[in-house]
Amino acid sequence: MGEGAYAPGHTLFSTAIGMCGIAWAQGTVIAVQLPEATPERTRARLLNDLPRSAESASPPAAVQAAIEGIQALLNGEPRDLLEVPLDMDRVTPFQRDVYAIARAIPPGQTLTYGEVANALGDPSLARAVGQALGHNPFAPIVPCHRVLAAGGRSGGFSGGNGVPTKLRMLQIERVRIGREPGLFDG
Repeated sequence: MGEGAYAPGHTLFSTAIGMCGIAWAQGTVIAVQLPEATPERTRARLLNDLPRSAESASPPAAVQAAIEGIQALLNGEPRDLLEVPLDMDRVTPFQRDVYAIARAIPPGQTLTYGEVANALGDPSLARAVGQALGHNPFAPIVPCHRVLAAGGRSGGFSGGNGVPTKLRMLQIERVRIGREPGLFDG
């Protein structure tokens, strides 16, 4: 293996919202999984579409840094996680474009599906943006939770426990949705 490359593996790790999973290969993160109902379900969903990989008790340094960044983000630290290298080989060019825009949304801020579509140059792509985010294999490194439906509505969310997980992540980031005071507003 060349410099920066390491054997494929995966592991589960604890966060403020539950047990997450991460998988890696060849120097990049290949998938992240938000908490499911049980650690076993989290692992199964993480590995669902991945090549077989052995679990590693000790992730490589770059993966450990990604884990620590995710833990900090889910503890309320404003982390953008842009330094985490992602393997985009399993996603389409359109998904790559959507994920690049989502990654550029700073913690605590949001865009709508329509705004992401506009940034792509075609306002009619809002639904396709939602579908691409629904297939995001890198949440929260690609922060699809920061993309909302029109009018500040939550929209869908395929990670973890669905929309409640999305709303919890937005609350952790102190995002205010709509006109109602947020959980952390005093």
